[in-house]
Amino acid sequence: MTNEIRVLLIEDDPMVQEVNKQFIERLPAFKVVDTASNGLEGLDKIRQSKPDLVILDIFMPSLNGVDTLYQIRKEQIDVDVIIISAANDQKTIRKMMQNGAFDYLIKPFKFDRLKHTLEQYFAFRMEVEPDHQISQTQLDRILFQNKTHSETSPKHDVPKGLNGATLEQVTKFIKTQPGSLSAEEVADGIGIARVTARRYLEYLHGEEVLQLDVQYGSIGRPVNRYRLKKP
Repeated sequence: MTNEIRVLLIEDDPMVQEVNKQFIERLPAFKVVDTASNGLEGLDKIRQSKPDLVILDIFMPSLNGVDTLYQIRKEQIDVDVIIISAANDQKTIRKMMQNGAFDYLIKPFKFDRLKHTLEQYFAFRMEVEPDHQISQTQLDRILFQNKTHSETSPKHDVPKGLNGATLEQVTKFIKTQPGSLSAEEVADGIGIARVTARRYLEYLHGEEVLQLDVQYGSIGRPVNRYRLKKP
């Protein structure tokens, strides 16, 4: 799997479709490769372009989102689905989750909510890869990190000299970036000093969350680059 998440956006309102597309592509790891205006068109494009992720509305002509997701599962298409819909009744939400939706966002939603679920999805994809076995500890981390409320997340003691909020910020940033990152790139990305970024990266490496890649150039010192450790 590449580090770019290919997204198909199924939404019947052209204006909402464009806004959601811009929201999604604000995260560097995500690329909207195609769009569809109803479920029937969406199914055809899923079969053709084979996206990693489908962002699916419910209230649409031709074929609604409920029936579209049902058909995706019936055909056993290997694609993940996130719902973005104005439908807020418990019956619909439960049915979509039972059919394997990764998350469900109710319109209108804030960008931060979409950003959160896409970050969690990216981290999930990086952890769970075909042909890899994972431990119970790794599985627990995946399941916990997909919870949307902080009270359900596992708590870890942060060492003296490190700040928990900054540590979370660094970790989230790395999860949404394809490839490895230097301390300077992390610092620029979240607006902290390079020496501070290096300290947090070294801590995460010591905790075996990150893998260290040393990059040797033709001139100057080697550069330490960090990426999420694979299972």
